[in-house]
Amino acid sequence: MTSEKRKVNPLTSELLTNIKLKAPAQYAAGAYGVKVALEHAIEEMGAVRAFQTLAKLNQKNGIDCPGCAWPDPDDKRSVLGEYCENGAKAIAEEATLKRVTPDFFAQYSVEEMSQWSDYKIGKSGRLTHPMVLREGSSHYEKIAWMDAFKMIADELNGLDSPDEAVFYTSGRSSNEAAFLYGVFIRAFGTNNMPDCSNMCHESSGKALSSTLGIGKGSVTLDDLHEAEVVMVIGQNPGTNHPRMLSALQKLKENGGKVITINPLEEAGLKRFKNPQKIGDLLGRGTAITDLFLQVKINEDIALLKAILKGLKAKEEAEGDVFDWDFIENKTSGAKAVLEDLEQYDLHELLERSGISKAELEEAVALLAPAKKIIICWAMGLTQHKNGVQNIQECVNLLLLKGSIGKQGAGTCPVRGHSNVQGDRTVGIVHGTSEALHAALKTTFGIDAPRKKGLDTVESVMAMHEGKAKVFFGLGGNFVSAISDTNYTAAAFQGCNLTVQVSTKLNRSHLITGKTALILPTLGRSEKDLKDGKARFVSVENSMGKVHSSQGSLPPASEHLMSEPDIIGQIAAATLKGRTSVDWIALGQDYALIRNKIEAVIQGFKGYNHRVKDAGFYLPNNARAGDFSKLPDGKAQFTVCNLPEHHLKADEYLLMTIRSHDQFNTTIYGLHDRYRGVYNERRVLFMHPEDMQKQGLEKLELVNIISEYDGVRRIAEKFHVVPYSIPKQNLATYFPEANVLIPIDAYADKSQTPISKSVKVRVEKRG
Repeated sequence: MTSEKRKVNPLTSELLTNIKLKAPAQYAAGAYGVKVALEHAIEEMGAVRAFQTLAKLNQKNGIDCPGCAWPDPDDKRSVLGEYCENGAKAIAEEATLKRVTPDFFAQYSVEEMSQWSDYKIGKSGRLTHPMVLREGSSHYEKIAWMDAFKMIADELNGLDSPDEAVFYTSGRSSNEAAFLYGVFIRAFGTNNMPDCSNMCHESSGKALSSTLGIGKGSVTLDDLHEAEVVMVIGQNPGTNHPRMLSALQKLKENGGKVITINPLEEAGLKRFKNPQKIGDLLGRGTAITDLFLQVKINEDIALLKAILKGLKAKEEAEGDVFDWDFIENKTSGAKAVLEDLEQYDLHELLERSGISKAELEEAVALLAPAKKIIICWAMGLTQHKNGVQNIQECVNLLLLKGSIGKQGAGTCPVRGHSNVQGDRTVGIVHGTSEALHAALKTTFGIDAPRKKGLDTVESVMAMHEGKAKVFFGLGGNFVSAISDTNYTAAAFQGCNLTVQVSTKLNRSHLITGKTALILPTLGRSEKDLKDGKARFVSVENSMGKVHSSQGSLPPASEHLMSEPDIIGQIAAATLKGRTSVDWIALGQDYALIRNKIEAVIQGFKGYNHRVKDAGFYLPNNARAGDFSKLPDGKAQFTVCNLPEHHLKADEYLLMTIRSHDQFNTTIYGLHDRYRGVYNERRVLFMHPEDMQKQGLEKLELVNIISEYDGVRRIAEKFHVVPYSIPKQNLATYFPEANVLIPIDAYADKSQTPISKSVKVRVEKRG
């Protein structure tokens, strides 16, 4: 038997359980949310362990949530619990008492496990030992750590070029691990560093860098409390960033308004019952959204242009709508953007976006007098071919209003994974700036490669073409996360070696190269001891604040190693005698790594001292209103185009979404209770009139088909669910629908997969 003949399944299995539908929820959180969170935590950890762990979650000097990157309050933290329902689920998944031991791997073959659903795979438990799947073998077996490091070193050093290796980074990794990883990779000789941000907020980074001079948001948590209007576009905070609802509630208490723009009306943006307020638990909670604009999928630019035309007309009639002092002194290109608006017919923009004239007028009435506006967004804007321009149009609105570089105003891209922003800050980028190159040379004596490396899409293509032969994953579940699942699976199976540094079993351990390694690592919740002394790591939240994280639980196994330790050992084995860097010492002493970060990366002066307790904010030129590094020293307006989809009568635009019981590719359960779906994930949300047009009944099984460049891709056996969604628009969950997205269909400039605007047809099953 050879590895190419392993009959592994790259797709999640067809659950088709006893699906039940209820009416969508009218509010988020509340007492029931608390109940669900605690039940999940207790089931995975046991009662005592659960309450002890949750008490430290997101507290100062406590455990940073391994889920989303939403910031913690700078001052007081809630003693009742500074976490949300899905944060409790995330920590419970990591701190589970279930174990995946060598006996487990001896019992189940890779082929058998690949037939399981992603939910079942993830629920298997924590990995306990380093494991190897040898070429020709059907089962993983134990391997000693040093033997694993030697295997990796031998494979890397045997490549014809360092560019034949790909080194992926997940947003779960700490600043210390990511930095050491990046230094090792460049010392090895490549910039092939695909990162999970390539699949989500790369469009944000490209758009913000070109317009405001920094690829991050410009606001803090306090700014959200003080804004006059917050626009939430293409984002579902009730599921993906639930603690954001507390910030929006405080905004509403301060008299602020919320405009929500999204194809689906989400429960969390209807009403929020704060679990920490008795009045909310007993009463109706807080209505969050003042105006809901149910935009068609990827017609946000059409809607924003309609809003800009409305504001422009009001400015011409009444004045004091646009901040001309800010525009003239701080920006460049406003005239071109305002002139470009003239070519668009307002009626046509509204028809394209699906918004009525009355709704538009209400939006303009809210925005026109406001001086402090924040725009928040997530994947609903970034994962389109025109994802970069989606964000640039948002920036246009903020610049016209002078809502950048002032308190209570600015950009707020809400990052998904807990340290995806920090990874980028400390050097996980597939290119090397002159400043970074010089700093690495001075600090480490490393002459980093100049050649641009591969991003996620390019890495998969390179593996598929046989140009990349080793894949190393620092966390994550790459096979399930990236688009074009079958193509990606074939790419992985063509590799000589695939290595995964992981806490739990996932599908990327089952879709492998000829040889595969699993290196089990400590989780955020666990004590990290070296010679009896506790170590801590640090992360950067979605608003640019760096702070510490320190675990408190006993490790899941005595055979685990920390990520920095693993990286240090691999670097030492691979680069033996080729550098003067003491890789082992760096892997063992995180304070040494932080000193090196301080020397290489701007903004980290006094890192070891400042990161303790509350942490510190990194410099942010947009927050300070400083655009000196941009052309003419000014923020840049952008003339943006409307997207073109050209749907035929029988075609739809599909967006992939998360259920309430998942985080990224981690499936906590089979319910999406806010949308009223229970016991099933293979569902397709569809407008009732579209169902009627195709002769489909509620819960009827269909196949979803995409055809790009003559290639037919199919996602089989999905239940049709009637839902409030614009006509000719569809929604379903990922990763189940990733199989439909071509690997070469991605955003201009950012190469982010078009996961939110996939052209498909729906076919009845015979």
